[in-house]
Amino acid sequence: MRTRIPLVLSAPVPAATRHRVPLLAVLAGLVLALIAAVLGLPPADGGRALAAGEKAEDARTTLGAHYDAAGENITFRVHSSAATRMVVALYEKPTGAEENGTVPLKKEEGSDGTWTATVSVRELADEYGIDGTVHYGYRAWGPNWPYDEDWTKGSEAGFVSDVDGEGNRFNPNKLLLDPYAREVSHDPLREGMTDKGVYGSGPAHRTEDSGPQAPKGIVLPPTAPGNGSTSQAEGSGGGTGEKPQRALKDDIVYEVHLRGLTKNDSSIPADERGTYKGAAAKAGELAELGVTAVEFLPMQESQNDANDADPDSSADDNYWGYVTDNFFAPDRRYAADRSPGGPTREFRAMVEAYHDAGIKVIADVVYNHTGEGGPWNEGDKNTYGIHSYRGLDNPTYYSLTDDRQEPVDNTGVGGNFNTYNPVAQNLIVDSLAYWKDVLGVDGFRHDLAPVLGNTCEHGCFKYSATDPDTALNRITREMPARGARGGEGTDWIAEPWALGEGTYQIGNLPAGWSEWNGKYRDTLRTDQNKPEDEVTPGQLATRLAGSSDLYGDDGRRPFNSVNFMVAHDGFTQRDLYACNAKQNDQPWPYGPSDGGSDDNISWDQGGEAGAQRQAARNGFAFLMLSAGTPMMTGGDEVLRSTRCNNNPYNLDNAANWLDHEPGSDQRTFRTYTQRLLEFRKAHPALRPADFYSGGDANGNGMGQLDWFTPAGAAPDEAYWNGASNHALAWRIDGTEFDDPADGLYVAYNGSSEAVDFTLPSPGEGKEWHRVTDTGGKSEGADQVAEPGAETPVGGKGTEYRLGGRSLAVMIAK
Repeated sequence: MRTRIPLVLSAPVPAATRHRVPLLAVLAGLVLALIAAVLGLPPADGGRALAAGEKAEDARTTLGAHYDAAGENITFRVHSSAATRMVVALYEKPTGAEENGTVPLKKEEGSDGTWTATVSVRELADEYGIDGTVHYGYRAWGPNWPYDEDWTKGSEAGFVSDVDGEGNRFNPNKLLLDPYAREVSHDPLREGMTDKGVYGSGPAHRTEDSGPQAPKGIVLPPTAPGNGSTSQAEGSGGGTGEKPQRALKDDIVYEVHLRGLTKNDSSIPADERGTYKGAAAKAGELAELGVTAVEFLPMQESQNDANDADPDSSADDNYWGYVTDNFFAPDRRYAADRSPGGPTREFRAMVEAYHDAGIKVIADVVYNHTGEGGPWNEGDKNTYGIHSYRGLDNPTYYSLTDDRQEPVDNTGVGGNFNTYNPVAQNLIVDSLAYWKDVLGVDGFRHDLAPVLGNTCEHGCFKYSATDPDTALNRITREMPARGARGGEGTDWIAEPWALGEGTYQIGNLPAGWSEWNGKYRDTLRTDQNKPEDEVTPGQLATRLAGSSDLYGDDGRRPFNSVNFMVAHDGFTQRDLYACNAKQNDQPWPYGPSDGGSDDNISWDQGGEAGAQRQAARNGFAFLMLSAGTPMMTGGDEVLRSTRCNNNPYNLDNAANWLDHEPGSDQRTFRTYTQRLLEFRKAHPALRPADFYSGGDANGNGMGQLDWFTPAGAAPDEAYWNGASNHALAWRIDGTEFDDPADGLYVAYNGSSEAVDFTLPSPGEGKEWHRVTDTGGKSEGADQVAEPGAETPVGGKGTEYRLGGRSLAVMIAK
């Protein structure tokens, strides 16, 4: 489990509302519409629970801050079930200034806690002096701090307690971000403003007014009409290209940090490095590598501007981004154009660039907790950060203990988001729909996903895969998963574990969900790096064939197993085979980083560089030859290293960004990677929609999948269960998959000594031809043969000597 930056601050953004329509407002509306048409901005919409049969996009028109269709009025709508008074504060400047004015919100009659106000464009100009971008935030009063007419900013007038028996934590001195804000002005902490106390409650901080420093919501102009080039929701404005409809089984996922992808790339203009625009420029290169889906680490607004406060230190920095402040806004730090509307427009253009290259965009999202974090001091129920959800409706948005005084925490970073609560769940679903339909994203990887399967709002954690009211089941019900053979739909991927009892749910996610298969990773790593830990051939075969024990008993398919050897949290592919233990206490820039697993199942191969590269070739070959969906990590293709730091979540520097000047061995490995990717894409037999069978469906004498001992015999029970047996081979009948090769044969020797493999039949009139042998003697640019250049080996009964800790791939032709 990863360790992330300790939570200190918050970060969603608020919205405002009130109306009236004079002639000047009409003209202003026309100007706004023209601006929107030029910017190609997405629609302003909110969210609520869907009625049966209602489309997701029809419901996203309520919460948040939105112009009306004519651009003449802005309506602010926000949820708070227990508030007794609310105002929206309007700002011309996002920081360093008091509000231009406030507008009271009114609780809608018959609602469950929706507060609203509307302001006309003319009123904004005439009464509040705002004739440009509108920034806003909310102030709220409630049972623990009722409104007192003597209250002024920075006073305690009306204060009763920091928290009451129902868990309310209202504090009118804290400006609150709208959870439905479409863009955020800035982070709570940043260069020049690193005092988190301004956002705190408790005796030392409750009277500090956060207004001048707090992040504000930005009201975006109305959306221009669609351009017809997108299959997304009507009114999305187009501009994100045609979504690939490729089946997940046919994808090769490339997990990478958006900023890290180009921040160190001299081929990108300096002011575009580390941005959405810079990432867009890499789409063609990744397509050329063979990548079909790019999975970006979190891109929703999170606390990371403070990374620049001290550019030579990692103290309190947040590079990975797993502390989300707002679930709608693209992170402004990653935009070259940081003007209002710029991050949204630039993000959509990036998605279009990837779609034009035939690459899906998958967003890593964090709905299990927020950037507001948990208690600041152990045993102190009063002092917490308040910048959004907590100050609006703490018991609605967070799972609390039975006495409602503290959060329930299965995340390790502050407390669970209350995913079983309908209002909090609406926010999750509406956010996902916005990123899918408006920002153009094709799929999502969910961090600590079991928290979204929680069926207990307060006082406990209880996971269920079958309860229809969990967030996990609602998500796929309202936004169906893509089918096994592709088409429309969304790719849903889960990290199937969290922290604490009942949270390890690998193989137990609901239908429609794919999972990071940690058992695949651990089994393959153990076989390579810890053979004394007794991985049997049977265990190895189960993982290579798609993990039917995990996904075959509930109607899911091989592609629901997202296979990986490494991911962002842990060793890189190079370090997995070059490090015996983590070294996270290194000095800057390779550390220091806290946390990180002590059980990495790694081995430095005796410290020999050639053996380390050979082990990496084996690990990557496993990934490309296994049934399931393979995921590699950015930099794997050039053996990127973080020098044995297995938890560099806080290192926003060149040591952690991708290096774009590879050496000779790295370039050789890139060629190896590229050719293996193309080999997988060329052979559908490696990408089955259903689990392999052992039967001979077409009568050609070959089973769909056959396993062999080195002697060419079918393994018996003793061989399957013998942990001392470190050699295994398998053959796939290509003719049952419309594969260009009649057969594919893989031999793996996990022992240190050479082993002779007796080759099985390649089919009548065929011979085996070698595609690759991962042994060190074959290392070089042509270690993976190009199509048509495979080396003839022989037919049935031919012996092939495979060196120690090596793997060979052959095709029948």
